[in-house]
Amino acid sequence: MPLERLEKRVYNAICHFRIESMQMKAMDVDAVRAFLLAADLKSFTRAADVLGTTQSAISLKLRRLEDQLGRRLLERTPRHVRLSAEGQAFQEVARDLVLSHDRAVAAFEVEQRRLAIGINQQLVGSELPFLLRRLRDHDPGLRVEVRIAGTRELLQSQEQGELDAALVLRSDERGKRGRVVFAEPFAWFAAAGWEWRAGQPLPLATQGESCSIRAEAVRALDRAGIAWHEVFVGKGAAILGAAAVAGLAVAVMARRAAPLAAVDVGTRLSLPSIRSQEVMLYSNLRDRRTREALRVLTLAFQ
Repeated sequence: MPLERLEKRVYNAICHFRIESMQMKAMDVDAVRAFLLAADLKSFTRAADVLGTTQSAISLKLRRLEDQLGRRLLERTPRHVRLSAEGQAFQEVARDLVLSHDRAVAAFEVEQRRLAIGINQQLVGSELPFLLRRLRDHDPGLRVEVRIAGTRELLQSQEQGELDAALVLRSDERGKRGRVVFAEPFAWFAAAGWEWRAGQPLPLATQGESCSIRAEAVRALDRAGIAWHEVFVGKGAAILGAAAVAGLAVAVMARRAAPLAAVDVGTRLSLPSIRSQEVMLYSNLRDRRTREALRVLTLAFQ
């Protein structure tokens, strides 16, 4: 093909692309944000809760976005929402778009917003980076401060104004106003292949006598007539998980916080079941921006 004809075809193709691009309406950033939330939380209902709207409104926004792009972004069933192949390809570009938009909106903000949140040490494990990244991606301009500790310490810090919110296991203390956000399942975890020596008390890894989960576990063992003794005491799911994976003891842990190398041995060892524990949210937040970020984190936990 002569060079002049090739250059003309390239020029015409570029012009055609530019005309099509100009004809396409600018994408609705709110619709793109709704897409990201629905994909991350795997639920239109949860995405609507975060955005303070209805499930039908979210569905309408996403339908219009898909029509505009000519692509199916999400696969929907009555029980599940998941990314399509085209949705996966669009996801990172969508994050960049929302991030750029939010940075532009916040360009002239004088005061940086802060969200200080406390999370119970038994609720965090290997998925903590994912949860914090979800919070960062939702509002990159928000200065997030996180404290991991026990329920009593976090509630005290929240009451003193050091924390804006606390996500903790239900406390027996009266006069604490909070709301139940979900129930966290607990189970007995040990190293894969760990064997309980016949005739020996069950070795336990716990957080000590002040821990409500320890109290729940030993009551269940006592009711079942199973002898036990503490061989390891430490604070936090990571510490207890290390003792379990090392084959030192059995630890009662939240399923979400158990290390990947640990296995649920409750059924195999005929140990009594542990009740799910209610997780409470205590919050002093009033402004829409930080409340929305807190909802994103809470729903991501679920």
